[in-house]
Amino acid sequence: MKRETLLALNDARSKCRAMVRAVDLATGEERLIDPYTDKSAFGLAGADAARADQSATVEIEGRGWFLEVYNPPLDLVIVGAVHIAQPLSRIAALAGYNVRIIDPRTAFATAERFPGITLSHDWADEALAKAPLGPRSAVVLLTHDPKLDDPALVAALRSDCFYIGALGSKKTQAARRARMQAEGFGEQELARIHGPVGLNIGARSPAEIAVAILAEITQVLRTSSD
Repeated sequence: MKRETLLALNDARSKCRAMVRAVDLATGEERLIDPYTDKSAFGLAGADAARADQSATVEIEGRGWFLEVYNPPLDLVIVGAVHIAQPLSRIAALAGYNVRIIDPRTAFATAERFPGITLSHDWADEALAKAPLGPRSAVVLLTHDPKLDDPALVAALRSDCFYIGALGSKKTQAARRARMQAEGFGEQELARIHGPVGLNIGARSPAEIAVAILAEITQVLRTSSD
């Protein structure tokens, strides 16, 4: 690996940005690919590899290349330290996510209820300004309270996070969409919101709902090109 390549990879890692190193199998030529901004044939192949979290050998423009993926950790932001957040935070951590819970209600967001999980008692807009969302971030809104959920939803819609999910009935979702339209978001942006959150597997208990949510997040991460 060339020194300049290593320096660029270290810089990307420090900024929590994904990068793919492409190596020509015949000549050893190196290229660095930003899988989220490069729309060339290299960028599209790099995006597939980055989304799968799997290095791969591909053929591009008649040449064989090895694509080596350097992804930052997956990031899950849960807004609302409610009952569903407890199993969701645990199974997401097992699935490799860095989990953080945002809830200014200190009686809910406690280390006793969420051992080993990063907690923020800031309001969501403040918390996400300190630690912004990126293309490896997923956001799940669980409070049903617009004062808590809406600032996070605005921040998520303005970011390039890969998943936005919101708990609530169809009526709740319609009211939420109306509030976001009042904030200036259009239909294409609002279509990013998965609500009611989670795959429809008939989940009832908090643990089952958490499974449905993480399943949908995984589906979007692994199969969506958005």
